[in-house]
Amino acid sequence: MPITTALFDLTGRTILITGASRGIGFAMAKACAEHGAKVVLNGRNPATLAEKVKELTAAGHDAEGEAFDVTDEAAAVAALDRIVGRHDALYGLIANAGVQHRVPVLEFPTDDFRRVVETNLTSCFMLGREAAKRMVPNGGGSIINTVSMLGPIARPTVPAYIAAKEGLRALTRAMAVELGGRSVRVNAIAPGYVATEMNTALIENKEFNSWVEGRTPLGRWAQPDELGGAAVFLMSPAANFVSGHILSVDGAMSVAV
Repeated sequence: MPITTALFDLTGRTILITGASRGIGFAMAKACAEHGAKVVLNGRNPATLAEKVKELTAAGHDAEGEAFDVTDEAAAVAALDRIVGRHDALYGLIANAGVQHRVPVLEFPTDDFRRVVETNLTSCFMLGREAAKRMVPNGGGSIINTVSMLGPIARPTVPAYIAAKEGLRALTRAMAVELGGRSVRVNAIAPGYVATEMNTALIENKEFNSWVEGRTPLGRWAQPDELGGAAVFLMSPAANFVSGHILSVDGAMSVAV
């Protein structure tokens, strides 16, 4: 059983986490489960997803999987209906699934730009809209979008990612303003450089790794589990009056000069 305080207690709250079969998504799902939530993990690979669900249930947590591609609207809507059918209500959504594509801007294919934006921005709008439709009749809920330190600031070779994540910041604010009167809170978490599988090549690049460590005031990469606390906070009663907020978890990198 989770050991927690009432302020951060998520007992009985059903939360869908997309992109939860690894990295940041799994870390946030695990943290929410440890605080009593019923977590529904999403990913595209059913076998990988099943292993992660098994890891949580073996630890005594309430977890299940829903395999679907977040860019497939029909599949996403069907999954939300199944979740509500099983649990009577959906309290939370963590829209975390995302992709990256690194190519210099003069060589960046338009199709890849569309693919990154569709996954990192459009799917978050669609899932947020559909989740909110199911939250409102049950008294509201909480939506968290995973944005990025990048957006307000930029780096070369990732124009689509930067555009999508900056757009998602704006979407977070827009949805927070419009859905506040329906008791749905909408916030975002903005990670810095996190030591995930997606960043393995960057971590193994000695020059880039040294740059990250030197540029980050805390002097290192974040570990995925260090994002879990931010998700628990924004989902919990502790954040009942927090909406439209972008919570940076980047070791102060975005405010350093």
